[in-house]
Amino acid sequence: MVGIVSIGMHIPTYRLRRDDIANAWGVRSLGGERTVASHDEDSLTMAVNAAFDCMSRRNEEVNGLFFATTTSPYKEKQAAATIATALDLPEESYTADITGSRRSATTAIKLAASMVESGSAKNVIVTAADCRLGTPQSELEQRFGDAGTAIMVGDSNPIATIVGSYSVFEEFFDLWRLEGDTFVRSWEERFTTTEGYVRVVQRAVSQFAKKYGLTPKDFSKVIFCGPDPRSQVRLAKGLGFDSDTQLQDNLFNTIGDVGTSAPLLMLAAALEKAKAGDKILVANYGDGSDFFILEVTESISEVQDKQRMERHLARKIYTKYERYLSWRDLLPVDFPRRPESQVPSVTCRWRERRRILPLYGVKCRQCGTVQYPPQRICITCGAKDDFEDYKFSDKKARIFTYATDHLTPTKAPPAVNTVIEFEGGGRMICELTDCDPTKIKIGMLVEMTFRKLREFTYMHDYFWKARPVEI
Repeated sequence: MVGIVSIGMHIPTYRLRRDDIANAWGVRSLGGERTVASHDEDSLTMAVNAAFDCMSRRNEEVNGLFFATTTSPYKEKQAAATIATALDLPEESYTADITGSRRSATTAIKLAASMVESGSAKNVIVTAADCRLGTPQSELEQRFGDAGTAIMVGDSNPIATIVGSYSVFEEFFDLWRLEGDTFVRSWEERFTTTEGYVRVVQRAVSQFAKKYGLTPKDFSKVIFCGPDPRSQVRLAKGLGFDSDTQLQDNLFNTIGDVGTSAPLLMLAAALEKAKAGDKILVANYGDGSDFFILEVTESISEVQDKQRMERHLARKIYTKYERYLSWRDLLPVDFPRRPESQVPSVTCRWRERRRILPLYGVKCRQCGTVQYPPQRICITCGAKDDFEDYKFSDKKARIFTYATDHLTPTKAPPAVNTVIEFEGGGRMICELTDCDPTKIKIGMLVEMTFRKLREFTYMHDYFWKARPVEI
């Protein structure tokens, strides 16, 4: 039976206290904190890292990928193809971007399930991420958070089967953006919550439950992706659910409203605590609503880590509001005078795409020495052109040496450049990100993370960086 085979997440390390935002403008604080994607992160990089986490939990063949977002880094270019390349999926895999709606993730799940049911794909990754901007001083600026989540949809030993689904649409203006808009637009909150979110979802859940002959007591957890905790609780109580025991925390106070990633992130949190036989109702909203009934299976123990979400939430570095504005290019800042970075050649990037995106080096067939970047001559035995591909992106490493650079232009000074030594061999020079420079040590364990390397006016330059496994 078709269902969820694995699930993964990427929660940015940086946090911004809502009190700091409110104090900057002299407005009311919503309390708590929100996640902030670093200057070298965007929706695409968070989607890659979430999907990478998802695939690491379950070793299954993947031959399809959907990228769900409302904030794709490109207006015209398939981001899913970049993600699939970074994940090293087979080139015949089906890829697509599902955009333009907060329901994009659940739309993608339906499409993925249909592909698996029809036999056109074995396992399909649905990876969702958003990095939305609320206008400075607005409530949306405090509400929005950044995150990425991914699930694998397949029919081999699923951890939760899809036993029912239902969808309705309704044309409605609550949150939207026009071509060229930097910030999300919104209408009056009481109207959009009452006549949009609560009314639409409440009516659709009643119809959905009637169709499948289910009552609120049949569900262990319900996931309502609402704009804030108050409206979520209001909706749950209106439908007869116990908001204390059945309602899944929407993580608003610790992460924020993460857009398309929200239903998958809440589902990830629910599955970390679920047991076989539990039924979970997932309700997503945006110009209508999508619903899924999931039933947890015995296979949940194969991917379950009951402290995984807690570790993601505990891993954090607080940043200042001014730096957040700089990272989003809302506040221009001065950099040390240095020559402009050379614009990458599209031709060279295409030729070196396996070295850059999935991070392939080589392994000598004669002596087993691994090297990055790929070479023609083995540094150990001198063999020429006798190598096999060797992937580094899934390997952990330790810091061999490092330097903190206060003169390199960066939005997060100082820049930290490292030489890392991979488990299994091989060294690489790369940047260290998501770190406190004062806590870096020789021998520190690091992992690879997909990031933006440099910014140019007409293209995004992606590559891998290292980050500490523990802060």
